Amino acid sequence: MRPLIRQAGLILALALSAWGQRAPIEGSWEGVIQSVMGKLRIRIHVTRSPDGTLSGKMDSPDQGAFGLPVSSVTFETGVLKWELKMANASFEGKLNEAGSEIEGKFKQGMELPLTLKRFEGSPEPNRPQNPKPPLPYRSEDVTFASKAAGVTMAGTLTLPPGRGPFPAVVLITGSGPQDRDESLMGHKPFLVLSDRLTRGGIAVLRYDDRGVGKSSGSFAKATSADFAEDAEGALEYLQSRPEIDAKRIGLAGHSEGGIIAPMLAARRSGIAFVVLLAGTAVPGADVVLEQGQRMAELAGAPEAARKQGREKQLEIYEALRASKDDAGIEKQLKALLGDEPAAQAQIRQVLSPWFRYFLFYDPAPALAKLKCPVLVLNGEKDVQVLADQNLPPLEAALKKGGNRDYRIVRLPGLNHLFQTAKTGLPAEYAQIEETMAPSMLEALTLWIRQHTGLESKQ
Repeated sequence: MRPLIRQAGLILALALSAWGQRAPIEGSWEGVIQSVMGKLRIRIHVTRSPDGTLSGKMDSPDQGAFGLPVSSVTFETGVLKWELKMANASFEGKLNEAGSEIEGKFKQGMELPLTLKRFEGSPEPNRPQNPKPPLPYRSEDVTFASKAAGVTMAGTLTLPPGRGPFPAVVLITGSGPQDRDESLMGHKPFLVLSDRLTRGGIAVLRYDDRGVGKSSGSFAKATSADFAEDAEGALEYLQSRPEIDAKRIGLAGHSEGGIIAPMLAARRSGIAFVVLLAGTAVPGADVVLEQGQRMAELAGAPEAARKQGREKQLEIYEALRASKDDAGIEKQLKALLGDEPAAQAQIRQVLSPWFRYFLFYDPAPALAKLKCPVLVLNGEKDVQVLADQNLPPLEAALKKGGNRDYRIVRLPGLNHLFQTAKTGLPAEYAQIEETMAPSMLEALTLWIRQHTGLESKQ
């Protein structure tokens, strides 16, 4: 899952900056802010659509994040403004007369000075696996209703050549606000995954999380249970399409999606298969504790510091478990973490509906209810969802429920994103050109083909 990525997103927001558009503002800009993490480069790429609308994308190279979208951009009377609603962040700066610098302030709990200058380097890292046209399949932008009232989802359906009906899979993203490509650290895992599956004769539906991209609804107020309703809407949409074989539709969830897929499949009959990509089998509190310890160990933190960090986490979780009074818990957390802006951001994250739900949700009962075929893939170097912690109880849950068609695979050398990695730490994600290991893509595609009748089992 990506609880760490969620928390990193809050820290990353401290490193965000601005952009906008008009003739003098178009192009790429770079500046440096002094944050709690030290000096961080901020890079902004500004573009203008034919109708004059401003948009842009942001990179934080020192944190390995690329192509982050903002909510709104304006450039009027020489002043550039932008807002990132999901992180409660904003920027306002003045372009100088020479058109070479934008001097302003970044705000998120506190103000940070930021001066942007023209940047002429390469805007994005090399990602050789991203599919390039012409593509040997059809791609269609679609919208569909979530099972949750008033929420409309937007996504992309890719269809193999021919008339069908085709087997299909719904891709379910990991934690944090994700677009349909699950864009993260300059990578687009779901774009690469959907390309490989569709080339293999399998239709794929991937979609923006609620409140992200073109999907409506509130992301900030949602929990994994709410996201399961969105996934159920995706399932029913596929069932309504004449090109899709309604009896051969499965679910594939990455990270938090590996909780959501079983949650949905446990209550809905007729799901053809479930794929868990770095899914968990123990409560979220246990997942976060172990990932924190493993990362700290790999980063070289002393044992005493790791122990202290674990004890502090346990205090936080016990406070959340014991009471639902946010005001009272906030006082406890301030006493524990302090009252600095960075601590305030962490407290807001801890008190969010998603985090509280995730901490205490146990995936095992839903896993035990799965009767359809199940494929489980975990990277041996995954430090966010540890194979040793999650695979044994996952298998135990499937056995307890009497599931006789499951396969659990530990993939040597692969990290949480299923990249070939050295340490598995998230700091490597952006530095690795590979988005998903070809061996993993081939194994996944073959398994789905075998379980949907496209290829005989051997």
